[in-house]
Amino acid sequence: MECRACPFECGVDRSQKLGVCRASEQFEISLARLHLWEEPPISGTRGSGTVFFSHCNLRCRFCQNYEISQVGLGTRSVTSDVSVMSRVHEVTPERLLAIMLELEQQGAHNVNLVSPTHYSDQLLPVLERARAKLQVPIVWNSNGYEKAETLARLEGLVQVYLPDLKYHSDELARACSSAPDYFRFASSAITEMKRQVGRNRYDEHGIIEKGLIIRHLVLPGHADDSKRLLTWIHDDLGPRTSVSLMAQYYPVHRAADLPGMDRRLSVEEYDDVRRLFEELGFEEGFAQEPSSASREYTPDFNGRGV
Repeated sequence: MECRACPFECGVDRSQKLGVCRASEQFEISLARLHLWEEPPISGTRGSGTVFFSHCNLRCRFCQNYEISQVGLGTRSVTSDVSVMSRVHEVTPERLLAIMLELEQQGAHNVNLVSPTHYSDQLLPVLERARAKLQVPIVWNSNGYEKAETLARLEGLVQVYLPDLKYHSDELARACSSAPDYFRFASSAITEMKRQVGRNRYDEHGIIEKGLIIRHLVLPGHADDSKRLLTWIHDDLGPRTSVSLMAQYYPVHRAADLPGMDRRLSVEEYDDVRRLFEELGFEEGFAQEPSSASREYTPDFNGRGV
């Protein structure tokens, strides 16, 4: 099967060759567990049932999950030049469905698929089966660099979308994530997500049942780009759109390669973006404290818990 799931459209047969995402045709999972550090309507009091997929179609130089997205933990390669790592969990579709059900049985408010984009084609039949079995929502937790036509196939199978919206500037997207035309693809993808789920719906405890929450990580030295993104969300998607404005950037992986991004975000930079959020009149959103910029909130991808 030629893979054209994401904007790169590699067109490779992943059973024989690796594309940009470096994933094979098999599901590879680095961690599955209850997670308490998502947004409050996602994690609630019992946790979100997160399934962390290995690999990614982006190459973010500051990725806080770079261990599983880029450097090889969780890799089971089909070529001889990449080592098989001991922490991988290569699972069948049947086992993936069982993991989702087990997370629900453990009390998860939802099943949260983290970095699922490059497995979109393989996930479709699993999600169709899950729809008949799960009583909790499916969360599609992605980097935003997706094709609207791929997402359209998920309609009715995903209840909550939790995408990143990383960059407005194409130059910044290329420098930080090697992602050409990031905003063009991400804005189209998020518009499709909004079309599918409409206005957010919550249960009596404030846990999201259906809807869209857009995450944006403010980057040091790039508050103006953040402001352009907020303005687009407000003008194109409306002030009722839920936005999670994140302050948790800290330099990790290859961040030092990027001019000016070898430091944490300043309080002044974050507050500058947050003021625009308030001035635009968004009706719903989330903010972070500066203390969120810490390694302690990143999961330990130690191979246990799948």
